[in-house]
Amino acid sequence: MISGPSTLILRHKRENLKKCSLRGLEARADICFFTYPKDLLPDLSNYILLGIDAPLLTREDADKGLFLIDGTWRYASVMQLNIVTPPSLMVRSLPSDWITAYPRRQNDCPDPKRGLASVEALYAAFAILGKNTEGLLDNYYWKEDFLKKNKSILP
Repeated sequence: MISGPSTLILRHKRENLKKCSLRGLEARADICFFTYPKDLLPDLSNYILLGIDAPLLTREDADKGLFLIDGTWRYASVMQLNIVTPPSLMVRSLPSDWITAYPRRQNDCPDPKRGLASVEALYAAFAILGKNTEGLLDNYYWKEDFLKKNKSILP
């Protein structure tokens, strides 16, 4: 397994923690949570922002840290516009063959089929980068369905 920089997650202050797919990961040593808009972010120069419609994330990106914006699609788009990011922050997307198990009810997702739940996106990114995925889905209600739907692309 590849280690590398920590994963940084910027969570919107209004994110419903009862429904948050990342709930339970706060104690992991390799993941740091920040609250938008109150917390200052560390230097993001050596990080990759997970996004949509960007070059694909690959194993060659494993030396960088992951930066994930967590919130509803509407909140996430506002957050991304309002945070200061260095010009060196790369944006990468996940391959479109990852399928969500999350029963989406939002209409503002730009591409519902590619709109993974945050924990699903994190799991997919860790798998692609060769990072340890153990425990990431332990608290995710749709874990088994997600793993089943993505069985053919799991490492």
